[in-house]
Amino acid sequence: MTILKRDLAAASALVLACAGTVASVPAQAQFGGIVYDPSNYAQNVLTAARTLEQINNQIRMLQNQAHSLINEARNLESLPLTIAQPLQDQIRQTQQLLQQARRIAYDVRAVETVFERQYRGTTLGASQQAMVDGAEARWQNSVAAFEDALKVQAGAVANIEGSRNAIGKVLSASQSATGALQAAQAGNQLLALQARQLADLTATLAAANRAQALDAAERAAAKAQAREQLRRFLAGRPRNVQGQSRPGGN
Repeated sequence: MTILKRDLAAASALVLACAGTVASVPAQAQFGGIVYDPSNYAQNVLTAARTLEQINNQIRMLQNQAHSLINEARNLESLPLTIAQPLQDQIRQTQQLLQQARRIAYDVRAVETVFERQYRGTTLGASQQAMVDGAEARWQNSVAAFEDALKVQAGAVANIEGSRNAIGKVLSASQSATGALQAAQAGNQLLALQARQLADLTATLAAANRAQALDAAERAAAKAQAREQLRRFLAGRPRNVQGQSRPGGN
């Protein structure tokens, strides 16, 4: 580029010099048998200078196109880092913890069946031993649900360290991103990490609410059973004992 500018300046100076010569030299001169026409020579030099300027402009256009292609190539480069597989593994682990729920699974039909048999459908006319067995089963359901909730919470807490490492890697990759595609992919991976954290939070809340619901249902069933047992106890007492006045009364 510098050489072209220098040649253009030299050509322009030569044109000016030739133009000055035209005024003092005859239109045509002969030197050793060669005819020299200064005006024609000046016109040729000016044409060469214009051609040189056009070439210079074309070179600048090619340089701009090259820069544009380089930028487009950078924008199409993919981010060399992905945390998709670790996130999927962590979500799968949380799902496995939920699937390991004991006694009452996270299934609508299973919940309906167990509640119909052990809670809502409690037969108050059953034997005393059957009532005791039912109360024991409901208590075990509540204890197992609290244990499941603790396991899910422990799994969610264990994923915090993985989230911290993943965030650090993605942020580092995003800061060194060379194009729009890499920046967008880094942002998408951060959104995926947030989605996994929301999944852990959803699982934790579901497990905790499940335990609380079973505990509340167990207490409600226990109250109904206690009233029935009290009724039976009072019904089985002798009449003279039921009608006996309180001490000190007449």
